[in-house]
Amino acid sequence: MTDYESIDFFTDKDVLEDPFPYLEYLRAKCPVQPTGHHGVVAVTGVEEAVAIYRDNDSFSACNTASGPFLKFPVPFEGNDVGEIIERYRDLIPQSNAVVTMDPPTHTRERALLMRLITPGRMKENEAFIRSLADQQLDGIVDDGRCELVNDYAKPYTMLVIADLLGVPETDHQRFREGFGLQAQFPPPGEGTDEPAQADMNSLSWLYDWFAIYVEERRREPKSDVLTELALAKYPDGSTPEVMAVVHQAAFLFAAGRESTSDLLATAMRYLAEYPELQDELRADHQRITGFIEECLRIDAPVNVDFRLAKRDTTVAGIQIAAGTPVMILPGAANRDPRRFESPEKFRVQRPNAKEHIAFGRGIHTCPGAPLARAECRIMIERFVDRTRNIRISAKHHGPPNARHFDYEPALSRRALHELHIEFHRAESDR
Repeated sequence: MTDYESIDFFTDKDVLEDPFPYLEYLRAKCPVQPTGHHGVVAVTGVEEAVAIYRDNDSFSACNTASGPFLKFPVPFEGNDVGEIIERYRDLIPQSNAVVTMDPPTHTRERALLMRLITPGRMKENEAFIRSLADQQLDGIVDDGRCELVNDYAKPYTMLVIADLLGVPETDHQRFREGFGLQAQFPPPGEGTDEPAQADMNSLSWLYDWFAIYVEERRREPKSDVLTELALAKYPDGSTPEVMAVVHQAAFLFAAGRESTSDLLATAMRYLAEYPELQDELRADHQRITGFIEECLRIDAPVNVDFRLAKRDTTVAGIQIAAGTPVMILPGAANRDPRRFESPEKFRVQRPNAKEHIAFGRGIHTCPGAPLARAECRIMIERFVDRTRNIRISAKHHGPPNARHFDYEPALSRRALHELHIEFHRAESDR
C-alpha cells in the first residue's frame, strides 16, 4: 500500500508519471490541504481553485513559474507581504512574463498580448491551420503509423503560432530548428545580425529573433502582422519598450506551442482508445467540441499552477498565512466529484465538461485557449476524415488491458513523451 502521507509530490517519479491516485488522496482529506513539503497548501477542489484564481487581492501570481522554490532576500513577516513581493519582483524568475504579473502591471501587459490574438486574426489563421493539418497528414497517412508527438503535434503547433504572430515563412525552418524539431539550431552567420545559438531550455533565442522583428518593423513598417505587433500601444496610448513586446510575443509562442502539443497528444490517445467514438465524430463534427472539452477536463495539459498568499486569508475554512505557496492542481479539481459526476470516466457528452479549469480562471485565463481549441478541433476533423481505424500501437504501448504510456517527468506539465498510433487511410482520401 502506498504511503501517500510521506510522498513528496515534487520529486516522486511514480506520482509525476501518474498523479491521479495521489490527487484523489489529497482531495479526500480536504479540498484545501496543507502538505508537509515546502510549506505548500494544495488545492484539489474546483470551487476552491476558482475562488483563489479570482482573488487577486489575496493571492499573487509571482511564483507561477517557480512554485514553492521561489526565494526572497528577506523573510516574510506579518500578515501582509505584498510590499515585499513588489520590492523584489524584478528578482523573481520570469518576472517579465505576463503569467507572473499582478495588477496593474498585468492589466497593461495582457492588453498588449491580446492585441496578438484578436477574433479577426483567429479567423484569418484558421485557413492556415486547416491547410497545415492536411500538410502534416500528407507526410504520414501513407505510412499507416506515426509517433504523433514529434511527427505531428510539435511541428504543427509550432507553425500555427508562427503564422499567428506573423513570423515570415522564410524563417519557419529556423524556428523548427530552434525548438529541436530539426538537427540543430543554425549558428550565426559570419558578419550577419543573426542571433547566436542559445540554451534550448530558455526563451533567449526567441527573444533574439523577435527583437530583430520588432526593431525592423518600427524602422520600416509593412502591411503585415509583425508591424501590428511592433506598433502596438498600451491602453493609455503609450508605446511599449521593444523588450516588453518581445517578452510577451516569445512567451505566447513558446507556451502556446508546448501546451497545445500536449493537448493534441492527449486527444489522440483517447480517440484511439475508443474506436466507436471515431465514427461518431466522423459522422458529426459538431461533437468534436465536446470531445476536446472532456479531454481538457480528464487530463489537463497543465499539471499545477501556483499562487503566493499576499496576506492572511481563509479558503474552505483553512487558514492560509501570508507568504504561503499555494499549489492549484487542475488535474484534481477537474475530477472533483462535487462538480463532475463519475469524474474518472471519459464522457464525450458530459453536459458540464467546460466547467473545467484546464485553462485557469480569472484575469490569468490562458489567452491562447481559443487558438488551442481551434488547432485541436481542426486536427481531429482532418484525422477522422482522412483515416479509419485509428488505434494505439500495441508494440510500443502494450495491449488494451495493459497499456503503458511514458509522460515527461515535469512538475508543471501533463505531457506524453511519445504516442505511437496506427491507422488506415480512408478510401475517400486515396
